Amino acid sequence: MKKDFAEKTVHDFFNTIGWENEEGITEDARRWEDLRKHSKIYVSKCRLRLLKFIPKVGENILDMASGPIQYKEYLEYSKNFDKRYCVDLSHKALADAKYKIGDHGKFFVGSFFDLEFKKNFFDCALSLHTIYHMNKNKQEEAVRKLIKITKKGAPIIIIYSNPNTLISKILFPLKVIRNILRKLRLIDNKQALYFYAHNINWWQRFKDEAEITMTIWRSFESKHQKLLFPNNKLGEMMFRLLFKLEEKFPKFFLNNFHYPLIILKKK
Repeated sequence: MKKDFAEKTVHDFFNTIGWENEEGITEDARRWEDLRKHSKIYVSKCRLRLLKFIPKVGENILDMASGPIQYKEYLEYSKNFDKRYCVDLSHKALADAKYKIGDHGKFFVGSFFDLEFKKNFFDCALSLHTIYHMNKNKQEEAVRKLIKITKKGAPIIIIYSNPNTLISKILFPLKVIRNILRKLRLIDNKQALYFYAHNINWWQRFKDEAEITMTIWRSFESKHQKLLFPNNKLGEMMFRLLFKLEEKFPKFFLNNFHYPLIILKKK
């Protein structure tokens, strides 16, 4: 099947430079993760937040757009499952994933839309930073397919993006100016990866098929996190406070900050 534009941008990036590894750091991580020393504990704790919702035991877990399972915390997600089904557009990503988990994994190269899985098969499904890179008109199809192939009551855990954050509202005038400059071709108009995030309320369309829980995964995208939190002991203290506040006031952070954690359970 011919790739649509959104999928093509993802395919092309991750089959060229996206998973290139230099000194243990992928190009993906270099561009979009906060790898600084004093953010390390906070970032790790955010990744491990998923363990609250992943079943303690199960047979099959789906990792949709698994990449190379590039962070050590990601290995924790499937440790209590018999098999981790890794789906990705990149051969290199899956080769690296296979090197890490070996016979624990099953590996599928291709578009999630094209692959066939049995109904009610998975005991858990993961989609981390993936759905907002799909065509905005196909994101619902992807989520409903996840619901279809996951067992009743089993969690589908999605890290998504909130387009209406406090920072986005503050920076909106700059975004308007940048878009004008792009249209006038005064700055680069190229986008490495397709991106489109629906608002938080968009997820309510799935309440006909699933119970919906939403909380905060992480408050800031990395570029803003690096600007706001210094890479020193003060920054480490700020991260510690931020994590406590996220835990205490998840609804506030869900509605006003960057990365929501969506948990769907098929009815």
